[in-house]
Amino acid sequence: MNNAEIQIQFPRPGEWGEFTLTAIYQDAGGYRPPARYTADEIPAEQTPAMAAVVAALVRLGEDWQAVQVWARLMELSAPDMENPITLQETVELTVEAVNPQGGRRMFTPYDYPAFIITDPAAVEFFNYFTTSTNNNIII
Repeated sequence: MNNAEIQIQFPRPGEWGEFTLTAIYQDAGGYRPPARYTADEIPAEQTPAMAAVVAALVRLGEDWQAVQVWARLMELSAPDMENPITLQETVELTVEAVNPQGGRRMFTPYDYPAFIITDPAAVEFFNYFTTSTNNNIII
């Protein structure tokens, strides 16, 4: 695995169409400045995977709304009949959320198993934003 991470900030909790996505990773030369994207800068072919992230966030319910999300690439043990030790790449979310009373809480895949996204499109999304060949928007 790698040390890459995607951070997504929602300035207005519950309004999923406005966000800033920040990709943090090392390239071949070492540390590189983060690449930042607004909702309008996400390539069309990547929007379905972003929608999957939002779908997972909606599961928090009305009391909690995400303000920041950290996405990391992980390996999940996914045994099958032919090979009992098969690893599958997944994207795992950690979510900071707020409630109407001003409370703030962190949620992990332990709280919401839906925060483990196994769809290969999510892994492709993660890799798209955390490789130097795709990141040319730097703020």
